[in-house]
Amino acid sequence: FLVDYWWLVFGSLFLVIYSFAVYYRSDEGRKTCDAVFIRVPLVGDLIQKNAIARFTRTFSTMISCGVPILDGLDISARVVGNAVLETTFLKAKDVIAQGKSIVVPLAQDPFVPDMMVQMIGVGEQTGALDTMLGKIADFYEEEVDYAVTALTSMIEPIMMVFLGGIIAVIVI
Repeated sequence: FLVDYWWLVFGSLFLVIYSFAVYYRSDEGRKTCDAVFIRVPLVGDLIQKNAIARFTRTFSTMISCGVPILDGLDISARVVGNAVLETTFLKAKDVIAQGKSIVVPLAQDPFVPDMMVQMIGVGEQTGALDTMLGKIADFYEEEVDYAVTALTSMIEPIMMVFLGGIIAVIVI
């Protein structure tokens, strides 16, 4: 089959990858794919922690440099890299523009950890939001490093079994 129809296999593979890329570039496709990616058991946790670390680090820097909170939230939300969390943080911007606390919309979102919400609430009440955001960023950056280390240590045995299976099929 591969000798006679190699062009069909590679063409189909190319078509699937190209279709996914085009769908992901659309707004609806990005939101759908990012929602799926963040729910994937091992990788989703890593994606979520990385996005939160990126958001909190950027937002902390913006606030400490004197950028207005609404502008800082807007810029920081776009840096996240995940459409689901970006939407959550942009909703928080709208709530702050109405004069409410940032904690309210973040607490309602299932993808925002409770610890982050509580620490932001404390930072908001004490007036040290930039410091608290920096601490959150430090924590989640360490969590990302730990998760990457754990994931790579899990991938190594899986790759060994996979390569062993390929060699077994070739031998058979």
